[in-house]
Amino acid sequence: MESFPFPDDLLRAQQAWHATYRELAAPRPRPRHTTVLRRRLLVLSVRIQWHPFWSTPSGRVPAARVELRRMACRQGHGEARSA
Repeated sequence: MESFPFPDDLLRAQQAWHATYRELAAPRPRPRHTTVLRRRLLVLSVRIQWHPFWSTPSGRVPAARVELRRMACRQGHGEARSA
């Protein structure tokens, strides 16, 4: 598997996106702060999509986006378990 030099802020944004999505998708009768969570997802999505990394040679590889999501998910789940 190829390794990409993701900037810390991009990786943190993707981790925050996953955490926000999990919170929004959590099974509850009436999710609290739904609008706030949806707006946060939008802001994070834009931040990730337009990050300067994607204009670098490493960022132009289509597999980089998939690897970013995988890394963020793995690290995010590890942090959630240790908390």
